[in-house]
Amino acid sequence: MKKPVAKEQFELGVCYYPEHWPESMWEDDYRRMSEMGFTIIRMGEFAWSIFEPEEGVFQFDRFDRAIDLAHRYGLKVVLGTPTATPPAWLTSKYPEVLNVTYEGVTLQHGMRRHYNYSSPKYRELCARITDQLASQYGTHPGVVGWQIDNELNCEINVFYSDSDHNAFREWLQRKYVTLEELNNAWGTVFWSQSYSDWSQVYLPRPTPSPNQPNPHQALDEKRFISDNTISFAKIQADILHAKAPQQWVTTNGLFGHLDSHEMTDQLLDFFSYDSYPQFSSIFHDAAEDNPLRDRNWGLSLSAVRSISPNFCIMEQQSGPGGWVNRMNMPSPKPGQMRLWTYQSIAHGADMVLFFRWRTATMGNEIYWHGINDYHNQPNRRVREATQIGQELAAIGKSIIGTRIQANIAIVRDYDNEWDGEYDVWHGPFMWQSNKEWFKALQRKHIPNDVLYLRKTTTLEELTRYEVLVYPHPAIMRDETASLLDQYVQQGGKLIFGCRTGYKDERGQCYMKPFPGAAKDLCGITVEEFTMINGTRLPTTIRWGDKPEDITGADSFNDILHVEADSVQVMGTYASDYYAGKPAVTRNIRGKGEVWYYGAVFNEQASTRILDYLGFQSPAESWLELPDSVELQIREGDSSHYTFLLNYNEEPAALVLKEEKRDLLTGKIISGAHSLEGFGVLVLY
Repeated sequence: MKKPVAKEQFELGVCYYPEHWPESMWEDDYRRMSEMGFTIIRMGEFAWSIFEPEEGVFQFDRFDRAIDLAHRYGLKVVLGTPTATPPAWLTSKYPEVLNVTYEGVTLQHGMRRHYNYSSPKYRELCARITDQLASQYGTHPGVVGWQIDNELNCEINVFYSDSDHNAFREWLQRKYVTLEELNNAWGTVFWSQSYSDWSQVYLPRPTPSPNQPNPHQALDEKRFISDNTISFAKIQADILHAKAPQQWVTTNGLFGHLDSHEMTDQLLDFFSYDSYPQFSSIFHDAAEDNPLRDRNWGLSLSAVRSISPNFCIMEQQSGPGGWVNRMNMPSPKPGQMRLWTYQSIAHGADMVLFFRWRTATMGNEIYWHGINDYHNQPNRRVREATQIGQELAAIGKSIIGTRIQANIAIVRDYDNEWDGEYDVWHGPFMWQSNKEWFKALQRKHIPNDVLYLRKTTTLEELTRYEVLVYPHPAIMRDETASLLDQYVQQGGKLIFGCRTGYKDERGQCYMKPFPGAAKDLCGITVEEFTMINGTRLPTTIRWGDKPEDITGADSFNDILHVEADSVQVMGTYASDYYAGKPAVTRNIRGKGEVWYYGAVFNEQASTRILDYLGFQSPAESWLELPDSVELQIREGDSSHYTFLLNYNEEPAALVLKEEKRDLLTGKIISGAHSLEGFGVLVLY
């Protein structure tokens, strides 16, 4: 039985590192946390050298005092297992635990995450420190839960030590049993790559063309890394579940080459995430038209919600961020820290811990600012956090356990994500189309989920949604196509983009007309296809019979051929040598319909499809909102809360056609209302 994120109150807190500060500061820190309305703190995830200063010598007195004192101030403690930062004595004595790059360079001690998951010795030592910690704190009344490691697969998510090559070989032997099956799956007859002995098989290694391994080997590499990461985490989870059965177990992340759904199903009570909304602007907005900036972080939070409908934010951005040499994020403007906190809550968080209590004065993160500055004097971020604490102390019990309401889901799957890292003919398109659909939905104030399609996914899970958007699933199993067909036949609306359905589970192309496994669903074939990558002028699509209704046909074009009488052409290419050919089709199938969009989605095209479907905001009948305001709905058995978040610095003009009460202030609101810049309303 999995334990809930929060049971009696919304849990608001902060990450705290007692080993970084003189013990004389602890009590004042805890007192102020309690006065601010904080209920929970995280500690310990980087303290292995404190817990075990030399091999086999364990010292817990410092953390005993830190946890006891926190408990006296009513603060619950989340303890991290410290395996993300092995101490120097360990890496010096056992260098086989260190990670190795693709080029064969051993990564040395001096940062974090410099180990590999496969080393038997590292697994042994991680199990031992976890066991010692669980024995020490597994029944401590002040400890409520555990975080395994920290951000699995962050910083680096590929591993090439000798132990990894050995573990990969063993994983392949379990998967394929015989070399004949392996050779078949990897297509090794191509370029004479066939293996005649298991000793010849490795993870991808440098080749004459840099970073160009066998693509089927590369796909299996990602699957192996995920399974191997989960097996590493399982060692710790099993110990914690056995020795601390009353305390919950989680880990924080959402990083590459890790099936976080499978990990959570197997090991965790719930999933946790680290929410830094300014990452959207730093890493994703540079070349994007009309970006959502920090609001775009809601798409990541939707993906987290697909793992745990209610989740924990283990690190919530609370200040300007950055290491000494990267990620130079500006300071949140007044109100933005509160806005981002409610962004997490609006998307399903029942627990939020700010990172961090006080900005570090040493190390790589001296510019990753916390709530308190170096000087430890009052500042506006402390005041803002105090306001949040007071609000959630009053309303949090009403919110916890409620779930997001959404009638449309953006569909993803791990195989296509991992295959698409290497395959530029479909990989980059998924992320682009996800963002463009999210923008279209956000600006029409339509909440969405992200749904990860897995081998265990049931028809019941799909039929929760009126519309599924599955942009570019190049890899599609026949079983997946059959499940999607059942969804459509009973009335669902399914939307594909270009590059759909033409690969099997191995990443090999079907010897049948594109879109392969999805051909019957769509009622079309792909007559021809082409990249749009600078070698030709941009192409466009004309919708219906309106010459003026034109949108871009971005990045890649599938030229479609109608095969079934049930297919209606919704748009044709308006330029290039295939002008006039079908570009967008709708196939009526059973009680539902399947759309095929022959390009990479943009916001305008996504909006056109939503309009054709007649899909509107769930608040359309009672609320008028400007573009700058996000709408999310959390719903329980007898409660229904509409979150309104203004991402603009300027006030937003709303019109409420019905009376609603704001949960945060208790005030009745109706008619014209001005929502302050970076403001939040929770209406019911």
